Amino acid sequence: MAPLKSLEKEYPLIDSNFQSFCASHAIFSVQDFLLHDIDALIALADNHCASQTLKQGIDQLLSIIDARHPPLLNGLQLLEDVQRNKRVLSTGCEGIDALLGGGLREGQLTELVGSSASGKTQACLLSAATVAKHKSSVIYLDTGNSFSPHRIARFVGQSSGYDSENQADHMLKIVLDRIICHSVFDIYQMLDVLHQLKINLRSEIVKSNQHVRLLIVDSISSLITPILGGSSPQGHALMISAGYLLKKLAHEHNIAVLVTNHVVRGEDGISKPALGESWKSVPHVRLLFSQDCGSNVCNISMLKHPSMASGRVASSTMFL
Repeated sequence: MAPLKSLEKEYPLIDSNFQSFCASHAIFSVQDFLLHDIDALIALADNHCASQTLKQGIDQLLSIIDARHPPLLNGLQLLEDVQRNKRVLSTGCEGIDALLGGGLREGQLTELVGSSASGKTQACLLSAATVAKHKSSVIYLDTGNSFSPHRIARFVGQSSGYDSENQADHMLKIVLDRIICHSVFDIYQMLDVLHQLKINLRSEIVKSNQHVRLLIVDSISSLITPILGGSSPQGHALMISAGYLLKKLAHEHNIAVLVTNHVVRGEDGISKPALGESWKSVPHVRLLFSQDCGSNVCNISMLKHPSMASGRVASSTMFL
């Protein structure tokens, strides 16, 4: 939690006098303030010669805390938020869209799980191209040099409705301009990019004056796996922090978040999603990708969804 001194510049009532008053009661940070009995602190301020100013400082600090932690919502308010603010974005893949009831929902984190060459990256690229074509920006975090403008060009070229090659080329330039790609190779780089994105979104700074609708991390597991293991809890804490930040961005800014994860062999020899049980609770939606040997048909099954039954399946042709 932030020290009180760090708030002084932005909030004049949290001045040196207020900080000295708090320090006399062992309050040096926002966390210390939250742990203190607020009614008792107000009573102490009443007995001070600058009681009015101190109580105003206490009120301002409470307002700062409330502003940074959104109020709890009841079920009706949550439903209204979904209906009013959370749109569904087509991925461009009929199988995925049919399975998800139209596509990726804003405000949710969707995870694609599968082995190498199962179609996860292809689905990410197709989703990016489809969303960018509809006048929205896409943030693409590429962790393994898998982002391919050539495949984006193929998706755009496959779209019908262009009268000429020049028109198709013009659309391709627009689509690629709306996809903002960052190469990130460790968890710290990703967290830096996400924190900067949070600042930009709050300031409404986005490329091409387009609203960011989709955030892709391909792949999340390649960043998290190296920091897990061993006796230190730091890796696990970073993983949970990354998941929390992704979901916070999704909810607060009505963004659909799409991440990919690989599979590992369980003790019973059956493949299962990587990153363990702690990560299992992070995604709202989890899809398992598999591919028949020698086929370009991708089988997609629902592992987890907040409002649909798991076990549902679909198939889609993927040009890998």
